[in-house]
Amino acid sequence: MPKISILTEAELRSLVPLDVAAVDCVEEAFLALATKPVVMPPILHLEIADANGEVDVKTAYVPGLDSFAMKISPGFFDNPKLGLPSLNGLMVVFSAKTGLVEALLLDNGYLTDVRTAAAGAVAAKWLAREDARRAGIVGSGQQARLQLKALSLVRPIETASLWARDTEKAAACAAELSAELDMEVTLSANLDQLTDQSDVVVTTTPATSPLIEAHHLKSGLHITAMGSDADYKNEIAPAALAAADAYVCDRQSQCERLGELHHALAAGVVALDQRYPELGQVIAGLAPGRPNPQAITLCDLTGTGVQDTAIATLARSRAQARGVGTEFQA
Repeated sequence: MPKISILTEAELRSLVPLDVAAVDCVEEAFLALATKPVVMPPILHLEIADANGEVDVKTAYVPGLDSFAMKISPGFFDNPKLGLPSLNGLMVVFSAKTGLVEALLLDNGYLTDVRTAAAGAVAAKWLAREDARRAGIVGSGQQARLQLKALSLVRPIETASLWARDTEKAAACAAELSAELDMEVTLSANLDQLTDQSDVVVTTTPATSPLIEAHHLKSGLHITAMGSDADYKNEIAPAALAAADAYVCDRQSQCERLGELHHALAAGVVALDQRYPELGQVIAGLAPGRPNPQAITLCDLTGTGVQDTAIATLARSRAQARGVGTEFQA
């Protein structure tokens, strides 16, 4: 039997930073989803209500790649009371030729964070105005930090505004980002102020009721909504989605079940049989993106298995090239 490589979170952090290469990796994954016969089954979602927990399993096979990944991502939201992180997980890399396990990526959710932030950058690259210089971040968690960093890789962001329900956490997040990115990051008193001061807005929360309403939309604004990855989460009001000049999703079938589109369909503000452009189709030139500088654009990101295979394959190839990881005989 071939040897299996084990990579720790620390090793993976050194191998796969959030940088332009990570963004390019995820962009290529979206492109493949639109142009190749990618096999990407629906997300396996397991709820463990007794422990306020859930587990998502995502995967995809991309023709042309020698490997594919299966990601197991638990979220147990009472863990902080026990002094434990609420999110963790790992990825398993398999040979696409034999099905044998090649590597265990014990990333504790780190690679998911990177590929999620990179997807936000890809969305902005293809949908936000090229001269977008003012960012608005909704939320104060890990993705709030990473999304602004990723956004700065693809647009000339000069200033940012941040809003979150917990003002103390929002202030700490803004201070950290200001120092890390050498950028002025200020707190917004409310979402009206944040959207008014922004060219591109990223929502990064687990909200279960809408934050962005139709009246927040303004000429030239781009919004990336990445918090809604379950049918009970909702950051964008259905009326706001319907009012956008261009709505783009990562995978329509998935957004219909889990994303902002799910809520717009339930509210009856968009047609059940309407087809929307997917991000990969926009990248491939198969569907329109931003129609003009004045348009309001919205991208609905629910997180796809093809992103996981892409980032895991990148980590695996870099580990092999640099001789990183611990090998053992199964």
